[in-house]
Amino acid sequence: MTITVLAIDDSRTMRSMVHRALDAAGFTCEVAEDGIEGVRRFDELRPDVVITDINMPRMDGFGVIESIRKDPANRSVPILVLTTETAPEFKARARTAGATGWIVKPFDDQSFVQVVRRVTGGE
Repeated sequence: MTITVLAIDDSRTMRSMVHRALDAAGFTCEVAEDGIEGVRRFDELRPDVVITDINMPRMDGFGVIESIRKDPANRSVPILVLTTETAPEFKARARTAGATGWIVKPFDDQSFVQVVRRVTGGE
């Protein structure tokens, strides 16, 4: 079974890095450029896990998490935050919104893939 990951980030470089790391590990990785596109793609794709940045135009990562979690059917989909933010209040707000985990940029490919495997049960 292939695990599908939706990566939402306004940075083309970051989307590329995430895609490359996950693709090399055997995941199917789809991308979105901002929160609005990310929520739309989530509804289309029904991915197994979502990775979202916090600071994005149009809709930030908190909005993405809240939009996905609004539907009770999406409560079990892991949502990982991938961001440069390290402040405890950002982490607390993301957790309250329904985030599963927090990864700080820049990331190490091996550790990153390990976290995705862990939250998808693919470990």
